[in-house]
Amino acid sequence: MNTQEIVQKLWNLCNVLRDDGITYHQYVTELTYILFLKMLDETGNDDQIPEEYRWSSLSLKHGMELYTHYRTLLNDLGNKGKGLVGSIYANASTNITTPANLEKIIKSIDALDWYSARHEGLGDLYEGLLEKNANEKKSGAGQYFTPRPLINVMVKLLDPQVGEKCNDPAAGTFGFMIAASQYVKSKNNDYYGLETSKVQFQLNEAFTGCELVPETQRLALMNAMLHGLKSEILLGDSLSSLGQQMKNMDVILTNPPFGTKKGGERPTRDDLPFVTSNKQLNFLQHIYRALNPRTGTARAAVVLPDNVLFQDGDGQRIRADLMEKCNLHTILRLPVGIFYAQGVKTNVLFFNCGINDEGNTKAVWFYDMRTNMDSFGKRNLLTEAYFDAFVSAFQSENRDQVRDERWSMYTREQIREKGDNLDIGLMVDESLSAFDNLPHPIDSARQAIIKLEEVLHLLNEIVEDLKVVEVGNDD
Repeated sequence: MNTQEIVQKLWNLCNVLRDDGITYHQYVTELTYILFLKMLDETGNDDQIPEEYRWSSLSLKHGMELYTHYRTLLNDLGNKGKGLVGSIYANASTNITTPANLEKIIKSIDALDWYSARHEGLGDLYEGLLEKNANEKKSGAGQYFTPRPLINVMVKLLDPQVGEKCNDPAAGTFGFMIAASQYVKSKNNDYYGLETSKVQFQLNEAFTGCELVPETQRLALMNAMLHGLKSEILLGDSLSSLGQQMKNMDVILTNPPFGTKKGGERPTRDDLPFVTSNKQLNFLQHIYRALNPRTGTARAAVVLPDNVLFQDGDGQRIRADLMEKCNLHTILRLPVGIFYAQGVKTNVLFFNCGINDEGNTKAVWFYDMRTNMDSFGKRNLLTEAYFDAFVSAFQSENRDQVRDERWSMYTREQIREKGDNLDIGLMVDESLSAFDNLPHPIDSARQAIIKLEEVLHLLNEIVEDLKVVEVGNDD
């Protein structure tokens, strides 16, 4: 039995809990509580759990006795557990109300082919479960879920190295950091022959993050553990004072949440120079300020919606500050439809932190993967192969020699003349009208209306002048 088959069996268990009114996301959280115990048992690490709460304590009990024991287990591990155990079970409670359903889930999990699961990797199994949850639109988890092919491409192009500090300030389930860890490990022969201190750094310190939502942080901790990482994943808001702890990073990979802070709130930290209610602009400020300014190699790749590229006011000032302090060298215009929120248009910004505070961006290269591209979804999955031409252009030693109609460059001076508007680099789509090809038609339409009103006002003045002349002639 392969990982995909085991994931499907685990996912199908959700049907058992429908009568308890449990949502998909609640099911994944519930499954995490139970799988954590089972996987510690499978890997021989159950000494982290008091003996009375290990997997065997669940598998040997039945009915109401099992249900009562399970509720006690969650409460005690959440209140008395230390380290990772305490974090996984923090404020844990069960949404299962029927003892028979709990027993069926535990028996079904116990009966799975765990030999194959261990062989293929328990981390891959758990990530498959998280992806299944994201692919289920009813769960809500996939609205801004970053597709694995995109994560892999971003990691590959930033090329993290042994000894570098990597971070995701909007960690989600820790997908970026796990991909970065696997990349570094594979590039270094699974750390074979590496000094013990360096291996320990990679496993315990190299990959960190911060997640706002407690339930999601729980999934992130579980995901990291199953991939052999003892990573620090802070629980809280990177746009609060907590975010000021995350600094001097060598690599930042992230996809911050879209939208504005609830109620238009401003960030609660005092070190961001431009105060705005736009979360993405605040995350962007956090990211380029969190990079290590001393090495000359600190770098970031961040997924951001189109509004970050053209928003006026603070948006314009933040983009200008970014291009002063960093070398914003590449912007990938992503295709529509890779995120489940309808109509969301996104980009990946790639930039390196400058040693000096000004003049670091000389030119920005754009790659248009949006115009005349396939529509992605369940029937047409996004794969890494779609990024091949972009990766080739990105890695070219002579970017101006690349022959690709999707690849274009604007100098810093050209961008400055556009008011630091970065909503550029898209090809003309011949299937659309000239109006639809405008960068952001609503703003353009508004300007056109203003011009039309000015013309009408001028015509009215001419008409009034003609009337005066006409009256004068009658006299």
